[in-house]
Amino acid sequence: MGVLLLVLFAAQGDTGSFRISPFRFVGGDTLAALRIHYRTLGAPRRDAAGVVRNAVLILHGTGGTGAQFLAPVFAGELFGPGQPLDTTTHYLILPDNIGHGGSAKPSDGLHARFPHYGYTDMVEAQYRLVTEGLRVDHLLLVMGTSMGCMHSWLWAERHPAFMDGVVPLACAPRQIAGRNRMFRKLILDDIRSDPEWRGGDYTTQPRGLRAALQILFVMSSSPLQLQHLAPTRDSADAYIMRWVDARMAATDANDMLYQFDASRDYDPSEGLDRITAPVLAINSADDVINPPELGLMERLIARVPHGRYALIPTSELTRGHGTHTVAAAWKQYFAPFVAGLETHTSR
Repeated sequence: MGVLLLVLFAAQGDTGSFRISPFRFVGGDTLAALRIHYRTLGAPRRDAAGVVRNAVLILHGTGGTGAQFLAPVFAGELFGPGQPLDTTTHYLILPDNIGHGGSAKPSDGLHARFPHYGYTDMVEAQYRLVTEGLRVDHLLLVMGTSMGCMHSWLWAERHPAFMDGVVPLACAPRQIAGRNRMFRKLILDDIRSDPEWRGGDYTTQPRGLRAALQILFVMSSSPLQLQHLAPTRDSADAYIMRWVDARMAATDANDMLYQFDASRDYDPSEGLDRITAPVLAINSADDVINPPELGLMERLIARVPHGRYALIPTSELTRGHGTHTVAAAWKQYFAPFVAGLETHTSR
């Protein structure tokens, strides 16, 4: 079903780039034209007043792209006939965020002279893509994974009347601190402290990139799944070498540095009580980046007027931090939430 599913989605979808001219970053830098790449599935439907009622914005995580949501573990559970985000009835918007995929990023040519964007800039670009580029004036749902989870919280605060509901997956709505911040700082330091980085003007990827990827693997992986995938010493050694080598071939050091540095301005904690849309926040128990033992979500979700929190227990389905993309692990909470939004808006 997986290959056929992707073909069907590709056939009914649209891919393009929207240019924002000019785009001024919060830090003061300006690009004459900022390219935001996107793909859409389905078609917008408007009510009697001309307002779009079926649009869903799906936001990817650090280092990802909108294309990742076409994978069977996500699309196969959500996008098919009769599923929660059936593409025959929903209009799905899958952008590549600033610094990622087909959107403008340091590796396009500016290298370390590319503006140092933050999450505020990224959400503003998403909003302008939706409203100016795609002419969508309302969203049924904003959802996102990891970095996209954090962007979802910012959407809920900055544009509270623009969406009917919000589903943040794998994050917490507060400033990144503790070990979460520390591993990001180590990634930045691994790249910047390598003499081969040359201030961002390298000709071959610096060795510090390999160290940065190794830290990312340890923080984002699942012990249970890796034990199943690599049950012996030799298979474990081979698995991690294949993973790092593949990521080295596909990753640019400046792009990665910018991606992890962008979270520096994230802190929606002061505005949680002003969120008016219903929120379903979902984390997983084996997520080392957002460990449940901190008790953050229980305290923070209590401040969201229409907020609900679901913690997915560790199981054969979960993938550590990556559980956010394994829809089968949290679909039982997601499906009724979306159905409730649609029932409310149809009245």
